[in-house]
Amino acid sequence: MRGIKIAISGKGGVGKTTISSLLVLKFAEKDYKVLAVDCDPNANLGTYLGIKEKIKPIIEMTSLIEERMETKLDTVGSYFKLNPKVDDIPEKYSKSVDGIKVISMGTIKKGGTGCACPENTFIKTLVGHLILDRDEIVVMDMEAGLEHFGRGTAEGVNILIIVLEPSLAGIETAEKIKKLAKDIKIKRIYVIANKVRSDSDKQAILKYFNKDEILGFLFTEDEVQSSSLAGDFPVKLGNKNSKEFEVIFNAICQLL
Repeated sequence: MRGIKIAISGKGGVGKTTISSLLVLKFAEKDYKVLAVDCDPNANLGTYLGIKEKIKPIIEMTSLIEERMETKLDTVGSYFKLNPKVDDIPEKYSKSVDGIKVISMGTIKKGGTGCACPENTFIKTLVGHLILDRDEIVVMDMEAGLEHFGRGTAEGVNILIIVLEPSLAGIETAEKIKKLAKDIKIKRIYVIANKVRSDSDKQAILKYFNKDEILGFLFTEDEVQSSSLAGDFPVKLGNKNSKEFEVIFNAICQLL
């Protein structure tokens, strides 16, 4: 299993970073080379994987971006390079833990926030390299908007997993992400339901997503909450969710 690219998205607070970290650790446990990519504005995937030091987001590395883009940032109307060198970035600017490389992208700047074009172009070029050119398993903890994907890049994603919780807001966000993903040509879109409390929660989710779309259900557990609050990382699952996550992981592997 080489060159597999998995993106994980969902609204804030649904547990996608927890699930991203568990998936990264499970692949590493099976002796695969794994690159964990943090594209979430609240970047803490490294923390969840057990890295103590803060990982500086690439988008905040002004000097690096200026050098590679051959421009000065925040200069109105400036020209910049459209095909910057990025293939050395994962090795130079990632942190490692137990053989897993972790890199943080930072938040893509939205329109109306000034001359963000060089930064966004650099990040999208780098994400494109990670998806289209790398031969290891890449797990990407995304924000809900999927802004990090450029034209042509999204089609290289093998699976998009949308994490949702059993709430109207969680389900509505998941539906919006699903539509966005289809619009940018991501073909394989699945759902993991997290923080499920009962069978009635499961039935409510099944009204919006069919069984073939759902990889599995993870239940609310005191162990996960207590572990996170105590800063005890990587997060440990309780017995029930450990079994459920094994089912989810096996289902993902069958799709690859």
